[in-house]
Amino acid sequence: MAKKEKLKIIPLGGIGEIGKNITALEYGGDMMLVDCGMAFPEDEMLGVDLVLPDLTYVVKNKEKLRALVLTHGHEDHIGGLPFLLRDVSGVPIYATKLTLGLVRKKLEEHPNIKRPRLSTIKAGDRIKAGVFEIEAINVNHSIADAVAYAIKTPVGTVVFTGDFKIDTTPIMGKMTDLARFGELGNEGVLALCCDSTNVERPGFAMSERKVGLAFERIFAASQQRIIVATFASNVHRVQQIINVAVKNGRKVAVSGRSMENVIEVARELGYLDIPEGEIIPLDMLKRYPPEKVVVITTGSQGEPMSALYRIAFSDHKKVEIMPGDTVIISALPIPGNEKLVNRVINELVHLGAQVISESADDIHVSGHACQEEIKILINLVKPKFFIPVHGEPRHLNASRSLAQSLGYKSEDIMMMEIGKVLELDEKSAKFNGTVPSGKVFVDGLGVGDVGNIVLRDRMHLAQDGLIVLVVTLDEEGRIVAGPDVVSRGFVYVRESEALIEEIREVAQWAFENPDKKTAAGKDKKNGDWAQKKNKVRSAVAEVIYERTKRKPMILPIIMEV
Repeated sequence: MAKKEKLKIIPLGGIGEIGKNITALEYGGDMMLVDCGMAFPEDEMLGVDLVLPDLTYVVKNKEKLRALVLTHGHEDHIGGLPFLLRDVSGVPIYATKLTLGLVRKKLEEHPNIKRPRLSTIKAGDRIKAGVFEIEAINVNHSIADAVAYAIKTPVGTVVFTGDFKIDTTPIMGKMTDLARFGELGNEGVLALCCDSTNVERPGFAMSERKVGLAFERIFAASQQRIIVATFASNVHRVQQIINVAVKNGRKVAVSGRSMENVIEVARELGYLDIPEGEIIPLDMLKRYPPEKVVVITTGSQGEPMSALYRIAFSDHKKVEIMPGDTVIISALPIPGNEKLVNRVINELVHLGAQVISESADDIHVSGHACQEEIKILINLVKPKFFIPVHGEPRHLNASRSLAQSLGYKSEDIMMMEIGKVLELDEKSAKFNGTVPSGKVFVDGLGVGDVGNIVLRDRMHLAQDGLIVLVVTLDEEGRIVAGPDVVSRGFVYVRESEALIEEIREVAQWAFENPDKKTAAGKDKKNGDWAQKKNKVRSAVAEVIYERTKRKPMILPIIMEV
């Protein structure tokens, strides 16, 4: 009897981290992907622009790929698509209307990529992709048109919640389709991959409509210009800002390329209702009294070079903070961004602005489910196996504890790791092997050419600086010129002449006194110069540390005449 195939679930991102969500499902000769996101660099990733999942396994098995489905249009779920499509073409991509609109806008920035097969779906639609039958289910999130997926496989149904919450009074569309989740639970669900981002918060996430009420109070009380920073993709939030602005007789200006792009796409597709003439160019701001305008901007995370950052540091060409302006930061700082946000707030306050952040006046609500919402979903779906996803280790552990409080045994809660293969059949689940996984860094036009060694060198340079020792040798290995000492980020040469001279003398001694084993004329060969460089490096490092307790990067350079 032939061995029966098992379903493989392989997370390539989104487990134990924030961002770059992507999961592969594989059965026999068929594979599909749920999402393909990216993340933004952390503080220690010096010079890195974007962080991508390692897609080696997907590219290697691209002939198996039958479909890629997207849950919603946030960057951590769609941002990696252009980089996947460089190596994988022809795979059909399915998503809701707004999500595909944002994907098309993103792909315009990558004209060299072959246009993929994009198919629009809506909640309730079913897709056949190889052995997989995929059903989209309506959920609420901080962006319109978000869906979960129920994926029927030969061994059972797997439910991916995507990012979700239960909003009983959504701004647009219907609330999360709890009835359908309940039906799936009655039919039988093998595994539930559940959003864990907000699991540490008790109770329920507030409705998006509460933000609108907070805006109404703030707008009514303000007698000056109002600037609102929020996530560009939060179309519901943008709609409420515009509604309140119109109600209070204020024109709306938009700052930030991503905000402009999202508003353009959402307006074209009917997700934003903006009365004609209410949006004005930034150039026209000065034509209106301060109490008659609102500026919607990006930069709620304090990102350097974002619109709000440039406004705060007086580097924006068209928007300048005036005393009495009200700045609303309508977003929760992503873990790790708190310092950046606080820095921007301090600069805005220094310029005389009144800053209202997410901690006050209900001007932000989360798009992720809190504990009670997750409990409701688990009880409706009743999966055999519970799989926490979308969160850092503490979130995943809190999700495990939550499931255990509902009666799930430890062996039925699968704690995934990036690249680790989970195999399931109708009755069992176990881990079996790994696939290539990890982070791929994008720096400028380079993808993957910056790795941990390069980042280590950048960190070394940033912390300790650089000493370059340049010497010219003749064919016999004798010094003709130098050594010259160049300091960058270590000490200022003119104020440390004695130290620089000592470094020069030590370097000269090291160049002129090679080890005995290399003294028989071999040093003049390039292959043996590496040993001489190492000796110079060690001798100079020793004297520098003795004099300064610092460890700069030391780079000897030998030229031959």
